[in-house]
Amino acid sequence: MTLEQQDKQYVLQTYARDYTNFVKGVGSTLYDENGKDYIDFASGIGVNSVGHGNAVLTSALCEQAKKIIHISNLQVIEPQAKLAQKIVELSGYDMGIFFANSGAEANEGAIKIARKYGETKFDEKRYKVITLEHSFHGRTITTVKATGQESFHTPNFSPYPDGFSYVSNLEAVYAAIDDETVAVMIELVQGEGGVQPFEKEEIQKLANHLKAEGILLIVDEVQTGVYRTGAFLASNVYEIEPDIITLAKGLGGGLPIGAVMTKHKEVLSMGDHGSTFGGNYLSTTAGLAVLEVLAPLDSSGEVAQTVAYFTAKLEVVASKYAHLFEKSVGVGLMRGLRAKSAQIQTACVQNAMQEGLVLLKAGRNTVRFLPSITISKDEIDEGFRRFETVLDSL
Repeated sequence: MTLEQQDKQYVLQTYARDYTNFVKGVGSTLYDENGKDYIDFASGIGVNSVGHGNAVLTSALCEQAKKIIHISNLQVIEPQAKLAQKIVELSGYDMGIFFANSGAEANEGAIKIARKYGETKFDEKRYKVITLEHSFHGRTITTVKATGQESFHTPNFSPYPDGFSYVSNLEAVYAAIDDETVAVMIELVQGEGGVQPFEKEEIQKLANHLKAEGILLIVDEVQTGVYRTGAFLASNVYEIEPDIITLAKGLGGGLPIGAVMTKHKEVLSMGDHGSTFGGNYLSTTAGLAVLEVLAPLDSSGEVAQTVAYFTAKLEVVASKYAHLFEKSVGVGLMRGLRAKSAQIQTACVQNAMQEGLVLLKAGRNTVRFLPSITISKDEIDEGFRRFETVLDSL
């Protein structure tokens, strides 16, 4: 039985898998079972923020695994408290943190905070959450309903929770607010929706309006957080102070972790929310190690240099292959090329694998790039060399 046959027989087939069998990774280079190397411009969909086999991360995990991997949240967990402090300090916000296991769980937690806020802070209950078309907030029943893509709201999983509505753009948010609205939930850069960033001035205008109206601003930073956009948080880039922020993906460097940050520390009380695995010794040790690697790179200017170098390479490709792409999009190391057709997008991603380059798809026919924050210039150069070989063949 081949690995592909084994997967198809025993694993529920919910993914359109590629069956390249990777067995090793070093930095931003992957190796398959035949020894072929691949430049990784996907980093596990923005998860492997410090690349593969990072010595600081792997050493920290091995040392912690020898001691304690898990106890329950009924006991204090030292690396959890330390990671919470580190995240708060790096964010620049005065917030408290709840740790979960994924981005969807973090967004569920954010919605629960908003719902209780709407129940306890107003004379009349508020519970409605406004999100944007093309948004993506997770795969649970509630976060699927929060996602502003009709294709996700299939009757197969209905009925869905009430209280979510969608608007086509930021300007439409204002008219959509009513006396039952408790929160607006947005991604500052829509990842799955086509690596589409919003204008800074529009975001700041909305944030100020919501603050004046007493409505919560929830920023989903599951993909944009942890230096993905060139700063610790995209919220820092946009110079706003949300009420609630969610993190996941890059925070654990590959270990499952999610986090909900909020300045409304008093809203949840004991018993309101919980998690068996959330914030355990191993995952929060991973988070601390990731920030130990990335925070100094940001302070030294190396993250900004990597962003500038990658962006310059991408702009060259966008200009040289203007017959294939409409434009480049994105912020920091969350980038995309908007292909002129779905066929071009698919050909880019599929042919890149054959050429030894891992890329991603996103909405609006976007070829998506999510390299590790620690990717080297040599890996960037080689990745784009292989990408141009792909494009020359189209």
